Amino acid sequence: MGELIKCTDLAFSYEDVDVIKDLSFTVNDGDYLCIVGENGSGKSTLTKGLLGLKSPDKGKIIFSDELKKKEIGYLPQQTPAQKDFPASVFEVVLSGRLNSRGLRPFYSKKDKMIAHDNIRKLGIEELMKRSYRDLSGGQQQRVLLARALCAGKKLIFLDEPVTGLDPIVTEEMYRLIDDLNKKDKITVVMVSHDIQSAAKYATHILHLNFEKSFFGTTEDYIKSPLGQYFFGDNKVYSEV
Repeated sequence: MGELIKCTDLAFSYEDVDVIKDLSFTVNDGDYLCIVGENGSGKSTLTKGLLGLKSPDKGKIIFSDELKKKEIGYLPQQTPAQKDFPASVFEVVLSGRLNSRGLRPFYSKKDKMIAHDNIRKLGIEELMKRSYRDLSGGQQQRVLLARALCAGKKLIFLDEPVTGLDPIVTEEMYRLIDDLNKKDKITVVMVSHDIQSAAKYATHILHLNFEKSFFGTTEDYIKSPLGQYFFGDNKVYSEV
């Protein structure tokens, strides 16, 4: 499996206060990496760094030639204003092709075909003409996931994709993301506060911690001091 993103000795700070320091990890083709950590541990800062919105104070973020930053699909946390966006489902999904459009003033036939394909993939054809603002929270997240797939067929970056969803819809969303990773071979990087579900689905865990962060396989994470703090003897993990 090829290396898509390599981060070496990363350091980020705000107003001269270290948020992240000496952080190194890689994302390989086919990985399902879950980024977890306490509030204030640097998840949002690292997200901005990986999306090219914030430069590290130290260290490097290197993208492979086959994965350019603009080719990463992104599902952000939603704000109340975004949930009330007055556009059709098809228009929202198609907007994921904006970066690929370049200087062309209109979407191409290929752009529209890719949007239709991802709408079918996520099973939301019957919603295509409906207004995005009228959908349930779970339906909106499926639409945004289809939009992210339009932007990046190689890697998708998901920021707390199940926040605010009820337990049944949350589980459906996790399984859908897992299928995209395992069946469609799409690399997934997901920021989450749900460590139990992260351990259930992810192949790798990056746990940001104020003292010492962890990066490695999910199996090794569960055995690590950080993992043992949450799972203890695997009792919790065996139930999720």
